[in-house]
Amino acid sequence: MTRELLWLTLTVILTGVLWIPYTLDRIMVRGLMGAMANPSRNDKPQAAWAQRLYFAHTNAVENLVPFAALVLILDSMGHSTMSTAIACAVYFWARLAHVIVYALGIPVLRTLAFTVGFLAQAVLVVAVFGKL
Repeated sequence: MTRELLWLTLTVILTGVLWIPYTLDRIMVRGLMGAMANPSRNDKPQAAWAQRLYFAHTNAVENLVPFAALVLILDSMGHSTMSTAIACAVYFWARLAHVIVYALGIPVLRTLAFTVGFLAQAVLVVAVFGKL
């Protein structure tokens, strides 16, 4: 397994478990049956951190698609360099930071973490086209 695939795997795991905390909050707020019911405008609102974590999870899923595609394209090309490995590691840590600061409600740091992750993807795009 390349370093890029390792970081992709860790990013998939992170994205795959983000639903757990906000779902537990939903159960605490609405009860088990309420959490399993169809959403309604009359539902009790979840804690603010859980609502933000939900949005952070959605954002992580949306951004996982291009990140995973880029890593898999590079892997299919047999292209693995120190730059691509570092970009993948930076992407993972930026996404983790994004989730944490988003859930804590720190808007400027949230945007910076997102931007760092985006720039890491940009490095991968450059690598796909043979510049790294």
